[in-house]
Amino acid sequence: MSFIDKAKNTAEKVTGEVKEAVGKATDNKDLQAEGKKDQAKGDVKNTVEDVKDVFKK
Repeated sequence: MSFIDKAKNTAEKVTGEVKEAVGKATDNKDLQAEGKKDQAKGDVKNTVEDVKDVFKK
């Protein structure tokens, strides 16, 4: 299940990167902020999964 969770988190991070890029291209500060937020959420979730993996061993 961890692999699936990590894939979802990475997808969320990539979606955030796209939103941020589109926000920059269109000068939409709200979309840029939303993209950065999504990236941060994906990073935090991946970190949590990494910690879980450490304790499973």
